[in-house]
Amino acid sequence: MKLLMQRVRRASVRVEGAVVGEIAGGLLLFLGVERGDTESDLEWFVNKAAELRIFADDEGRMNRSLIDVGGAALVVSQFTLAATISSGRRPSYSRAAAPELAEPLYELFIERLAARGVRLQSGRFGAMMDVELVNDGPVTLWIEKPE
Repeated sequence: MKLLMQRVRRASVRVEGAVVGEIAGGLLLFLGVERGDTESDLEWFVNKAAELRIFADDEGRMNRSLIDVGGAALVVSQFTLAATISSGRRPSYSRAAAPELAEPLYELFIERLAARGVRLQSGRFGAMMDVELVNDGPVTLWIEKPE
């Protein structure tokens, strides 16, 4: 599983021209599910998204989490995060989980993050999406679970 986390002032996702998810401020989370990912892996990522201290405190230091600031999250599935480019000029997506395995984990990620009290919006799994965002900082983190 891989997670690209961006602190945003605002973000939205459209499918076929219609807005399906939109937040005013918080985190834009691109989630890539890989073959072999499990529910326990997912819990680790949910905790990082909810608790990582990347929002400013009263002194301007990154010392508050998404939960601390009452921010929202916009979660977008992105299988391309599982790409490898070790040979040739075309990315390989062989590490990406099959849709029938990835979608339930994606939906569970959203459910578990919401259960932590995070206001949530999401893209549409498997759809072609247009994502717009205004980075805050910018603060962008690439998150992979340590081996």
